[in-house]
Amino acid sequence: MKKRIIGILCLAAVACAGCSLPPERPVTKDELYNTGIYNFYTIKESPESVLAALNREGEVVLDAKYRDRPVYIKILAVSTGLQVHVIEK
Repeated sequence: MKKRIIGILCLAAVACAGCSLPPERPVTKDELYNTGIYNFYTIKESPESVLAALNREGEVVLDAKYRDRPVYIKILAVSTGLQVHVIEK
């Protein structure tokens, strides 16, 4: 019985750790533009909608194109700034 309770508690802790959280301080438009994603990639979403998602969820995954190649751009709002990861489809 104890092992079952400990297992459930561990599972709950892992599930909570995987959830995205809003950033400690709101992300600004200047920080988003400093990443350069709107200069190098074709992105359908407006900067305002990306900012709203970042400030609400702490992360966003964008569907984009780089030289006619489809890619995903994942942006994370962390305490040190924005982290940008580009993943090919």
